[in-house]
Amino acid sequence: MNARWKPNVTVAAVVERDGRFLFVEERKPAGLLINQPAGHLERGESILAAVRREVLEETGYAFEPQHLLGIYLAPGPEDIAYLRFTFAGALGAHDPTRPLDEGIVGTLWLTPQEMRAQRARHRSPILEQCVDDYLRGVRYDLAILQTHPALAGGQGNT
Repeated sequence: MNARWKPNVTVAAVVERDGRFLFVEERKPAGLLINQPAGHLERGESILAAVRREVLEETGYAFEPQHLLGIYLAPGPEDIAYLRFTFAGALGAHDPTRPLDEGIVGTLWLTPQEMRAQRARHRSPILEQCVDDYLRGVRYDLAILQTHPALAGGQGNT
């Protein structure tokens, strides 16, 4: 066992509008894949700030997390594992002129059935589970997340 191993901390957003869910299409070596807006927690950043930033960078939408859907441990390539904090929330203003993160081709709004029909293009093995948890009504209060004041400018769990 590698004593230095630790999971990569990521955040993701599940956003539903009129029965459709927001996904991003991302060009990767394996092809054009779909995922929830998601990415890595950066040094000095709270988990909530990270999900707001990632949604904005990948979709051009402001995002306000309202609930934690779950904390998922998922396999990645080789000796990597992802510890993913997934949130449900509301979209705010959209800036269609904002450049999206490198590799992001655009956004898609898919029904759960359309998402399932594209399993071969799922970037994350837990993409579908996150949507299913949302549909089952799983919701946790954001107050469960705490950030030490020395991080994120003393902004608590924001």
